[in-house]
Amino acid sequence: MDVERVAEELYGLKPAEFVPARDGYVAEARKAKDTAAAKAVAALRRPALAAWAANLLARQKHREVEQFLAVGETLREAHRTLDGEQLRSASRRRNQLVTALARTAADLAKEAGQPVSDTVLHEIEQTLHGVLADQDVAEEWSRGRLVKVPEAAVGFGAVTPEVTAPTRPSTAEASPQRSRPAKERGKKPGKTSAVKSGRDEDMRRRHDLERARTTAGETEAEAGRQERELAEARDARRAAGEKAEAAAERVRGLEQELREARQAKQEAAAAATKSAKAVTAAERAARESRRAAEQAARALRDMERQSEP
Repeated sequence: MDVERVAEELYGLKPAEFVPARDGYVAEARKAKDTAAAKAVAALRRPALAAWAANLLARQKHREVEQFLAVGETLREAHRTLDGEQLRSASRRRNQLVTALARTAADLAKEAGQPVSDTVLHEIEQTLHGVLADQDVAEEWSRGRLVKVPEAAVGFGAVTPEVTAPTRPSTAEASPQRSRPAKERGKKPGKTSAVKSGRDEDMRRRHDLERARTTAGETEAEAGRQERELAEARDARRAAGEKAEAAAERVRGLEQELREARQAKQEAAAAATKSAKAVTAAERAARESRRAAEQAARALRDMERQSEP
């Protein structure tokens, strides 16, 4: 069994379809006595919904994926060298791409018959931030094989900043006579003190680099948090707008029904008035007919009496 081909097929399926298909291939491999393939396929794990949506993006939007991976490489390189301008420029582009690509992934998931919630959308964004921060995650994602949502990226912890070579010491550093006790003035610094001075300088620079790295990481984390809050606010605004529009449509429908009911009421009242008049006229005609009938009956009786012998 071609395990690579099977894996490629499985990670292209929706999460709910993954396990039954995987177990089917495991049974097939065992039936064929292919123990190694059965073990390898059984070890494949079903992706989380957000990871699957991100994988879908990687599988279908190759040009966008290449651009995104290039931004990640630029960010990691900028962090390695602590290039502030390059880091800021790439970070701005990252923020725009993460938001846009997360929306694209959500759209692709919906087209595939698996719509995602706002929570999952945020997890997709977190996944894409992880792709930018971690080279291993980026490689798995580019193959469409991510299984879980990576931990929230704080800076670029997996990237070690380069330590630059010590620069030429300042005048004060080059003149140990000023900082040494009076009884040692006039003596030339020994080899040990020179090594110690260089070591201290190197430690100081490492400390400065680490502090800069921490600051950059905190800034990245804060930017990510602000982006998530912005996305949530936009979602809430969109949901509120949709709800308001639905309510307005309902109001318009009710107003139309009210107008129609009022019109029907007016028509019914007019019909009732007309009917009442007709009833009154009919009753009057009936009374007149009854009187005429009574008069005719009396006249008939009178005529009969007169005709009697």
